[in-house]
Amino acid sequence: ASSRPIMLLVDDDPGVLGAIERDMRSRYGENYSIVPISRGGEAIETSKELKRRGSEIALFLVDQRMPEVTGLDVLKATLAMYPDAKRVLLTGYADTQVAISGINEAELDYYLSKPWDPPEDTLYPVIDDLMDDWAAQFRMSSPDALRLVGHRWSAEVAELKDFLLLNQVPYRFLDIDTDPEAGALQAALEEQSERPTVVLADGQVLNSPDRRTLAAAVSLNVVTENPYHDFIIIGGGPSGLAAAVYAASEGLTTLVVERWATGGQAGTSSRIENYLGFPNGISGADLARRAGAQAVRLGAEIITASEVVAVDLEEPMRVVTLADGQELRAKTLLVASGMTVKTLPTPGLDRLRGSGVYYGAAPGEARDYAGESVAVIGGANSAGQGAMRLARHCEVVYVVVRGHSLADGMSDYLVKQIESTPNIEVLTGSTVTEVNGETRVEGMRVQTGSDVTDYPVSGVFVFVGAVPHVDFLGGLLDLSTDGFVLTGPDLWDDDGVLSPNWPLKRPPLFLETSVPGIFSSGDVRYGSIRRVAAAVGSGAASLSFVHQYLGTL
Repeated sequence: ASSRPIMLLVDDDPGVLGAIERDMRSRYGENYSIVPISRGGEAIETSKELKRRGSEIALFLVDQRMPEVTGLDVLKATLAMYPDAKRVLLTGYADTQVAISGINEAELDYYLSKPWDPPEDTLYPVIDDLMDDWAAQFRMSSPDALRLVGHRWSAEVAELKDFLLLNQVPYRFLDIDTDPEAGALQAALEEQSERPTVVLADGQVLNSPDRRTLAAAVSLNVVTENPYHDFIIIGGGPSGLAAAVYAASEGLTTLVVERWATGGQAGTSSRIENYLGFPNGISGADLARRAGAQAVRLGAEIITASEVVAVDLEEPMRVVTLADGQELRAKTLLVASGMTVKTLPTPGLDRLRGSGVYYGAAPGEARDYAGESVAVIGGANSAGQGAMRLARHCEVVYVVVRGHSLADGMSDYLVKQIESTPNIEVLTGSTVTEVNGETRVEGMRVQTGSDVTDYPVSGVFVFVGAVPHVDFLGGLLDLSTDGFVLTGPDLWDDDGVLSPNWPLKRPPLFLETSVPGIFSSGDVRYGSIRRVAAAVGSGAASLSFVHQYLGTL
């Protein structure tokens, strides 16, 4: 296998191929093997040979207008072989529609119009960005990754895998039941526990670690040295990260407290297709990584695996208490804690949770079910995205929807993708009435009208909405009847009477809660629009009101 990942360049014009090879080699030749090819058919055969050798292709940079085999044909033919490689199409000005089709058909990441001169302005920024994303994903399969040893059907293992994946920590899972390396490692460690074991690259062993212990062991930031800040943000989803970027850039000492992983629910999305400025879509993991890095670069601090258990007032400070007992103080707070998954009472779901039943789908779980049949319960965008991700690996994906059409709750682009995916079967007007299995999921029973059918599935992924994550507030803030945080105009009732809990003569600011100096944004706020762009917008907008409040102190 090649020791360096490969950039495959394909163009039938010798002059263009020479120019792109020269530009790419001068910028990336130190870290990547640059392989130029002059024909589309040869590129496909070369890709097959490289796959047989175990070589890794990081980038396909392919010209569209080639005889016999077009650039788009090359990208489609190599998609199954190298699903994680980045794909860029070189086009003429008349090929824009072809490129847009490529986004949907060949998971095209970008298209560049020729000529690309100067490369410093039009070529390198695009490739740099794509390679950063690829390297972050490729790092997840690093041979130096930590090893997680346990049973595939263990709920505790499932939680640890989710945590590692969403925090983009490279790991290899060794199944005690099927992987010889797992038994050999246990023997070397003299560790025969049924509970999961984590072995770090330096040999350190963690037996059944909680997420905070694991986070600290893999060098995630779990504590802050400074207990005082201008601005504390509870929640590291898109809204909280947007607020952190703006707050830090405007000179406020800023801390983000995240209980699980930066990115929030959006971080679990395989592909966010409708976020402005990303015509080919962007994965939730990439968006989370970029936003977190941006916030830290501008001066914000982020602590992970840190659960907020209480918020109190100690005028003029707002006090945040963490699960480990640490108390943090700030002049202003932003509650951007997002949502907690809603569970279903269906028989078997609770008993088998983590043993084939999952609420949501982290990116790595799809690979765990390669060649198997699974079910997705739900009809919103998150369910559609989960089904598409699973369909890349699973033999059959059943999508079980209460409504009579996917279009009732899912974006049109997702409905079309699902309809064109042959191994996804949609069961409309249907309900899962039971999930079966002794120690793991072995099947489900589905009722459609008066008909009841049993389906042999090994995994059930539930996407049925979420509830606001507000338990830690302990009644401090005014909430709506369904638990969302009330802010600004919503603190007045229908008769125009302001909340009796509001203590000041001035009216509350737009994103301000019933406690002055505590603001809310994102999905946890009453009346929010549940879109990534809206969450980012409200998080960014909160800074205007934070500054107005600070000006009154």
